[in-house]
Amino acid sequence: MIKGIKFTSVPVKDQDRALAFYTEKLGFAVATDQPFGGGQRWIELRIPGAETKLVLFTPPGHESRIGEFMAMSFWSDDVQKTYEQLKGRGVEFVQPPKTEPWGTSSIFRDSEGNQFVLGSK
Repeated sequence: MIKGIKFTSVPVKDQDRALAFYTEKLGFAVATDQPFGGGQRWIELRIPGAETKLVLFTPPGHESRIGEFMAMSFWSDDVQKTYEQLKGRGVEFVQPPKTEPWGTSSIFRDSEGNQFVLGSK
């Protein structure tokens, strides 16, 4: 039986720049950083308190996905507080927090232009 999601991949153009963004601005930790061939590295990041990991890797032929709206979202116990913390670290938000009947969400952009929803659980 499937037990969960091991990792999800985020397409990036500059792995060093993306690694700095995700570790320094979002507070993720490096689980693995090793050569993967084709001039890329397999960079797997841990999200504090979560089992799912994030991989900064672009499969060959998928470069057009860099800078898109990602079909995944992050969650936080307090979207407003997280928004303020991340904005203070220089994270660009394209939508500030807004509250709907189903919860609160905002949208931010990573160093590669990918957009993510940050929402309440």
